[in-house]
Amino acid sequence: MPTVSVFYGILIQMFFEDHAPPHFHARYAEHRAQINIATLEIMSGSLPRTAMSLVRQWGEGHRDELMENWQLCVQMRPPKKITPLS
Repeated sequence: MPTVSVFYGILIQMFFEDHAPPHFHARYAEHRAQINIATLEIMSGSLPRTAMSLVRQWGEGHRDELMENWQLCVQMRPPKKITPLS
């Protein structure tokens, strides 16, 4: 699973040929969540409130890049790195 961004200990990853709807995976310590790209809501799993707030803030600024990466992963092509939250 390629990691497309890392910030504040949060890993943002995307799977090749993953199931719809378009989403990404966020990992923080022992926590895991699948995040819908369109809504930035948790589809499954959980993250601490602060980590989820940072993921949403980052996702709002990178939705187009996330959708582009989703399409790349569907085509079994490596996703591009995305600038971390700073």
